Amino acid sequence: MTAETSQTLDRGLRVLKLLADTDHGLTVTELSNKLGVNRTVVYRLLATLEQHALVRRDLGGRARVGLGVLRLGRQVHPLVREAALPALRSLAEDIGATAHLTLVDGAEALAVAVVEPTWTDYHVAYRAGFRHPLDQGAAGRAILAARQQGLVEPGYTLTHGELEAGASGAAAPLLGVTGVEGSVGVVMLADAVPERVGPRVVDAAREVAEALR
Repeated sequence: MTAETSQTLDRGLRVLKLLADTDHGLTVTELSNKLGVNRTVVYRLLATLEQHALVRRDLGGRARVGLGVLRLGRQVHPLVREAALPALRSLAEDIGATAHLTLVDGAEALAVAVVEPTWTDYHVAYRAGFRHPLDQGAAGRAILAARQQGLVEPGYTLTHGELEAGASGAAAPLLGVTGVEGSVGVVMLADAVPERVGPRVVDAAREVAEALR
């Protein structure tokens, strides 16, 4: 902490981070131990966060993240999209295929940014806002692979015909970006993805991750 920072705000943000990292919520005592402060301080922090709907407490007294964070979260997609666009444009132009940034939204994969190449005669039409199950398509499968395998270095996932007949996809997960779970990929009209595409998608995913850190 420095003279320019607020200790109370810092503690409140730490509470939110701790609650975001658990599926079962935390008690006042657990939060007190993790923060290294007394229970009275935790009660005040929770009461303030509850007033803004950022925290809720269940009947058992366990604190959980509140629905108010969703209102804040709605502003995240535009910021993420803006940060990702330079890498996506470069990827689309280099490969000659539609490039996309896909994020997890519940049990679905949601395309939040799409860039189509400018020089090709034809390419796959893929729109921002398109949703599909996480276990279908390269974008979702890359995310699941990173989640299940705990990847440190990104690999890439290839698929064919899972979301659109005749289309192939390649995607690599975003790694090392706190609070963002997603992938960068391309989709093309081809029976198979050319060999150079996978590594190029990995590079683009790394570029996007660096822009978001």
